[in-house]
Amino acid sequence: MRVYLACTVRGDRDSLPAVRAILDGLARHGHEVLTEHLLRDDVEEVESALSDGEVYERDMRWLASCDALVAEASGSSYGVGFEVASVLAAAERTGQRVFVFYDAARRGRVSRLVSGNTHPRCMTFGYSTVEEVARFIDEHFARGAATADGPRRRC
Repeated sequence: MRVYLACTVRGDRDSLPAVRAILDGLARHGHEVLTEHLLRDDVEEVESALSDGEVYERDMRWLASCDALVAEASGSSYGVGFEVASVLAAAERTGQRVFVFYDAARRGRVSRLVSGNTHPRCMTFGYSTVEEVARFIDEHFARGAATADGPRRRC
């Protein structure tokens, strides 16, 4: 499965351990992660080789072609919100699924549009530990396809 992994690049990157656990789990289950480069420590330098317009065009192509969007939304990021909204706007037509993670300890600073999302193609997960993130990925991505089976998990 093709996965677009969304995380903040220019905002608060304190959630990178959780994002790395997501990436590790997706890779372990054989999924193709289109945005693996976003976890690099030098991501700003790498991305600066492209113009803003080139980044937009590339990312919109990746968003249109992914089977699932997995986002970590604990850090303040307009880009992650834009990516989630773009995929959800088309999800009924495309069949894409969206999974949004956020650090439950930071819930008071996470947008209510994230924590309160009730879209039928989206599952939100407020986590307390990186181990919870890894278990969630194993539960929902081990079968080779993203599943939103079972109740929404919120903190």
